[in-house]
Amino acid sequence: MNSATDNPIVLPDRDDIISAGNFHGEYPAKALDYLAIGIHELASISQCRLERLLNPALSDLPAFLVDDGGLNSGFMLAHCTAAALVSENKVLCHPSSIDSIPTSAATEDHVSMGGWSARKALTVVEHVEQVLAIELLASCQALDIQRPSETTAPLEAVHSLVRNQVKSWTKDRIMYPDIETATKLLQEEKVWKTVEPFMKDYFTHQETDFSLTSTSTHCGDLTTGETVDGQLTLAAKRHKSNN
Repeated sequence: MNSATDNPIVLPDRDDIISAGNFHGEYPAKALDYLAIGIHELASISQCRLERLLNPALSDLPAFLVDDGGLNSGFMLAHCTAAALVSENKVLCHPSSIDSIPTSAATEDHVSMGGWSARKALTVVEHVEQVLAIELLASCQALDIQRPSETTAPLEAVHSLVRNQVKSWTKDRIMYPDIETATKLLQEEKVWKTVEPFMKDYFTHQETDFSLTSTSTHCGDLTTGETVDGQLTLAAKRHKSNN
């Protein structure tokens, strides 16, 4: 942890300059490789949810979330796009930090490949955003199909946000503008900002409920004046006397 990566290292208090080549990028390279692997899981799980949403045998919804299945393909090709992005991510998640190619006449004989770790990690993040955007569109379409039934308030708010930008799918149309719009909603954190107030309210109530439960547990049964702590102490004494 207490190391330097500059080259040369200038030590003014010692009036010294050391050219030691302390610039190895293996540590950030490994961190970025792990980042790619971790973030990829979001897309992998999202793609599985898409399958369950679009498959009528699993969802009890119209196949690929569209009417007139013989004439319209609905979200079928969007699902193929998501699957292709997830498949590409599997290749990009191969760690580049495990590789090393000597360069500079073998003076750089163990290199981190950290630059490629960063580039492919960024690509994986972009793919994940697109897969999540496709799932977001499909989820909103599923809600449209099930109207007039409603879902929870946070999800209804997200649905309204999306529908202000992307209209419902009634028949086949070019989908990439919709995917780009939904991706932008995620990138600009508009979806997060929509649900954040609901989450804060939820956790506030959770903390309040926990506080009340803790107080009640500590106080015990006020009608008898016996606390839970007292009950546990009494039980421990009985166990000791029995033994």
